[in-house]
Amino acid sequence: MSTILSSAPAVGIRKAHGSGGRIDSIDILRGLVMIIMALDHTRDFFTHLRFEPETLSQTYYALFFTRWITHYCAPLFFFLAGTGAYFYGRRRTPAELTRFLWTRGLWLIIVEFTLVGTAWTFQFPFGFFGVIWALGACMVIMAAAVRLPVRWLGALSILVIVTHDLFDRVRPAQFGSLAPLWKILHVRGFVQLPFGIPEFVLFPIIPWVAVMGAGYVFGTVYTLEPERRRKLIFRLGLWLTLAFVFLRVTNVYGNPPAGLGGVSQGDWHIQPTVEKAVILFLDVEKYPPSLQFLLMTLGPSMLLLAWMEKRLPSERSASALQSALLIFGRVPMFYYILHLYLIHTLAVIVALLFHQPSNWLLHGAFFLNDIPPGYGHNLPFIYLMWITAVAILYFPCRWWAGLKQRRKDWWLSYL
Repeated sequence: MSTILSSAPAVGIRKAHGSGGRIDSIDILRGLVMIIMALDHTRDFFTHLRFEPETLSQTYYALFFTRWITHYCAPLFFFLAGTGAYFYGRRRTPAELTRFLWTRGLWLIIVEFTLVGTAWTFQFPFGFFGVIWALGACMVIMAAAVRLPVRWLGALSILVIVTHDLFDRVRPAQFGSLAPLWKILHVRGFVQLPFGIPEFVLFPIIPWVAVMGAGYVFGTVYTLEPERRRKLIFRLGLWLTLAFVFLRVTNVYGNPPAGLGGVSQGDWHIQPTVEKAVILFLDVEKYPPSLQFLLMTLGPSMLLLAWMEKRLPSERSASALQSALLIFGRVPMFYYILHLYLIHTLAVIVALLFHQPSNWLLHGAFFLNDIPPGYGHNLPFIYLMWITAVAILYFPCRWWAGLKQRRKDWWLSYL
């Protein structure tokens, strides 16, 4: 993923610190969400269901929470990318930070429409405006934004995050010929590229760029004394989480109503069963992420980070799981590209072994309406494939992390 990477040990735990080096608690958190992300993509390729897990009338606890837990991934990718940029900039001049951000941002956009797009479809070239594109675009914008005073950047980021939902009812058609620009900025949907090529915008830039900006400002917290830092992170997480609960219960603000092109059900209201009520309560809009969505995901993430700050063990007592999370968290871009190719390949192999349709997997299809009759597996099998994929990914990621530790080549920071 696009979090700024610097050289670091492949294994071993170090206490979190505020120097120019890596922060192990952040790397562990990033590694955790990388693993969780693979669950969602495994479900994409292996499911036999023809409806989204958020479909209230058809979903159920196990399916919904399999999808819901992965909602934490994208906000943390953007937020921690901003935090990583702050750490990177502490060891370099403002000009060097700016140059790195815009060059890496452009590189990520290219990767989205080549390596990543091909991994999803096994067709080249192919791509859509997904998370890697949005990370790249936000980095290009951040290349200029980091020149602002930190307080200004923080205030502007919070303003965008809090107020962008006011524009949910502004539709692309209102902009005439500039409609594609509004889709790229704030509304998901198809845009027409040059030469008549249609592409789908899944991750518009707003408010993701503000989340990245907030993450950059959050990096300043790591200049504080450890115990003060931990308490501040905990309080931040608690207030964000409580703000989500308040807004969701009251429906005052922060989530678009149903029918505006998103996948959420809009406002929360009492349901016939507890299961449906809980699911609806947690079903907030991700495309683009509403204020409630960001509060729901970033709040608990801060609480978890504060807990890890306190519980981070010494190197000798670090578990194998913690060491693995560190490895995944330090090679996010390598992991991201590799996991898509691996899961897609596993889907083809499993389809052949189970005598299920496989040609569609070689020709660009994985969307729900493209699943042919007789294809797919249930949720327990999806979890088995997810665990298998993560176990396989550990070995190349460990090798890559070791390579990044041993060598200081400039191009390694882009991967």
